[in-house]
Amino acid sequence: MDLILCHTTADFDALGAAVGLTCLLPGSKIVLTGGAHPPVRDFLALHRDEYPLIERRSVNPQTIRSITVVDTQKRDRLGKAAEWLDLPSVKEIVVYDHHLGQEGDIPATQLHIAPVGACTTLMVEQLQQQQISLTPSQATVMALGIHVDTGSLTYDLSTARDALALAWLMQQGASLPVISTYRDPGLSTQLQQLLTTALQELEYLCLRGYTLAWVTLKTDTFVPGLSGLASQIVELSEIDALLLVNEYPLGEDESRLTVIGRSQIPGVNLNLLFQPFGGGGHSQAASLNLRGVDTQATLEELLEGLKASIPHPLTARDLMSSPVRTILPETTIEEAQRILLRYGHSGLSVVDNQGQLVGIISRRDLDIAFHHGFSHAPVKGYMTINLKTITPDTTLPQIESLMVTYDIGRLPVLEDGQLVGIVTRTDVLRELHQNSEEFQDISPQHSALSTPHSLLTTNLQSRLAPQLWQLLTKASQAAEKRGWHLYLVGGAVRDLLLAETADQLMIKDIDLVVDGFHKSADVGAGVELAKALQELYPAARLEIHGAFQTAALLWHKDAELNSLWVDIATARTEFYPYPAANPEVEASSIRQDLYRRDFTINALALRLTSPRSGELLDFFGGLLDLQAKEIRVLHANSFIEDPTRIYRGVRFAVRFGFDFEPRTEEYIRYAINSGVYDRTAQHNSRTPALQTRLKTELKHILEAPYWKSALQLLDNLQALQCIHHTLSLDAELLRQLRLLERCLHRFDPQLTLVHWQMRLEALISHLKPQYLEKVAKNLQLQDDSIHRLQNLAQAQAEVTELLPQLQCPSQIVQLLKKYDLPMLILIALQSPRSLRKQIWHYLTVLTHIQPILNGNDLKKLGYKPGPQYRQILDDILAATLDRVIINKAEAEEFLMTKYPK
Repeated sequence: MDLILCHTTADFDALGAAVGLTCLLPGSKIVLTGGAHPPVRDFLALHRDEYPLIERRSVNPQTIRSITVVDTQKRDRLGKAAEWLDLPSVKEIVVYDHHLGQEGDIPATQLHIAPVGACTTLMVEQLQQQQISLTPSQATVMALGIHVDTGSLTYDLSTARDALALAWLMQQGASLPVISTYRDPGLSTQLQQLLTTALQELEYLCLRGYTLAWVTLKTDTFVPGLSGLASQIVELSEIDALLLVNEYPLGEDESRLTVIGRSQIPGVNLNLLFQPFGGGGHSQAASLNLRGVDTQATLEELLEGLKASIPHPLTARDLMSSPVRTILPETTIEEAQRILLRYGHSGLSVVDNQGQLVGIISRRDLDIAFHHGFSHAPVKGYMTINLKTITPDTTLPQIESLMVTYDIGRLPVLEDGQLVGIVTRTDVLRELHQNSEEFQDISPQHSALSTPHSLLTTNLQSRLAPQLWQLLTKASQAAEKRGWHLYLVGGAVRDLLLAETADQLMIKDIDLVVDGFHKSADVGAGVELAKALQELYPAARLEIHGAFQTAALLWHKDAELNSLWVDIATARTEFYPYPAANPEVEASSIRQDLYRRDFTINALALRLTSPRSGELLDFFGGLLDLQAKEIRVLHANSFIEDPTRIYRGVRFAVRFGFDFEPRTEEYIRYAINSGVYDRTAQHNSRTPALQTRLKTELKHILEAPYWKSALQLLDNLQALQCIHHTLSLDAELLRQLRLLERCLHRFDPQLTLVHWQMRLEALISHLKPQYLEKVAKNLQLQDDSIHRLQNLAQAQAEVTELLPQLQCPSQIVQLLKKYDLPMLILIALQSPRSLRKQIWHYLTVLTHIQPILNGNDLKKLGYKPGPQYRQILDDILAATLDRVIINKAEAEEFLMTKYPK
């Protein structure tokens, strides 16, 4: 017998999931292990015969072969049926659930847990995959399961997967009138009476901007349907969280306690709060049952836990951008527009000479003034002066209320009369909506991507190697001590999200960003933090780079941290004065710092400092692009400003198996085909993005194991033109690159040559001779590479002309020995097969032949050491190569004849 077990007091989600499983497991039976919710009980009173349900008492335990448990991971939620899990005859135990963050104790042989709003959704997805159709009655109960557990897709835990599952169930004939009847069946007479009592006796507490309420209801017996009562109380009283306690007697001396929890507070997890008491559920809805406990003491303990879990409300200090871009009242309309264009802002704050805020001017104000011909007029005549301002401690609800009441798009943040930041409507909307989203994993091997933001905060420590976690903890403590925020940004965050959740990563390259200008940080904050860390890690080498004062801590073969590079910088923004230039950087906020990066998957940050440590910052949809396996650029002009981003994008695409998002690929092709790089190079002597930075990207690509695929993708995008406008990966160049790998493998097994550099030289050498030196110097290659490419054409011509004419091995050696191995390889790559065979023979055979006699032999034969030794040995080697002499006797005779004493 194959059994499907629903948890005690089964809800529609448990029943719907179980019914779906009976379609996947023909012949299986459903057991309700201990009662059901009143709506489920009423539903089954009419529909029981349509589903394969059996009573627990009718099960013969000896016949059970497999058990599948739905909607729970806890054996104590299976009542007496939990005993079946330990039967020796049960060979398979499968668990399906959607409650994350629980430690299950069912000895499952298979575990299926996913972040969806309803467990039934998991069954629908399998039914779709196996193309199994449903009857209307099956589709109806499954649709009820999703509707009830997701609040008809309105609860925060609802996902797109749930919506798609519901759509499919409707296609299968789910009855909307039946769903409407049982989804919200209303309150019974007894519950209506209890509702009146509860509303009268409800106790309240306001904490951190949220309203908590609790009530204890004493009844003579168990009252079914308390979960519906709790929902009604929350709706009618407009509270943010509720603890509903029902106490009723079990006997003369013992009572039973049922607690129903409801919460609409972001960050509060009732499931975690109730678990220590033996209860559980979802983050927003949970319950527990206890016997023989002190009701008041239990309620007080739960209340304290609830209060402790309520997050501190977000304030302007958390939301604002800082420092603020300001202008003086005398700034012209034209100059203000230029500043807006440079920084991408929609408005500017206007301050006087003492730094006091006097007004705000928006892009619309500027456009109107410019349209009417006042481009040279000062902004003071057009700015808004009746301002609403806030302080750093103004809470998010207060900010939202101000914006709605006065229809304000931006609020300046003042502290002690000084402008320290600005909060925009976009900041508020992003916080209200983006952080409430849950993300589903569409790539099973990347299970970290399915983790909700709230769980990322708790799992960060388990995802990192302990010594790395300790380093980041010390860095965040040092930042907090100075009143700054500290973020882990870029590739390290991306790799954390892409890695398996069980991995403990030892990331070798880490970027940290300090954001704290509103707390007296300056551009040297990164350096100050790096110095503080070096005091704790004296083995690290400190390097300070550039005018902007970024710092790096480097460990080399350290006992704990091995080889590690930690970059620490202050949040900044950047502006490219012309395409392919080095950017000009200025102090800014973490949001602007992330916006200056290349792709959305690299514009992610994890906050390391409290409060909200571990919070994921994803302003541009990077997590969704990781899920979709797409490379998406942040803005349309990105590749025009910096062509090395094309090469980085290719590197990421090939490394991770991602594709370019279609619009991003269009931007790449447009930038290349526009000719902007050639025009820039003609008008500017320094184009680092086409010189040193391009060489660095080529190095990263050409030393990676996937370099061939990367080159092919670059060629497909026509991006090899960034090296030279005539370069393409044609069939001949591909042949040369394959031959190069054979040569490097055969002649340089000890890696004495720089292989990525040889690959780059092979690419450049495919160009016409007149371009080689220019391209090599443009990329600022090593002197030996430049010299080799300078002389390649001449060497190639010489070898091509002379080598076919040489018959004697000694002549071949005499010609080729003046070229080093890299030069000979480059010559071979471009030579016809006959010449390549001769060069190969030279490298594999002739270079290993030694003269039969050496210097010691000459000395024994009476020849005095001197300049003639070199000539004598060369002649002996030539005779040896040409088989004129084959042993010592012949060599000595040859010597006496040619060099008599």
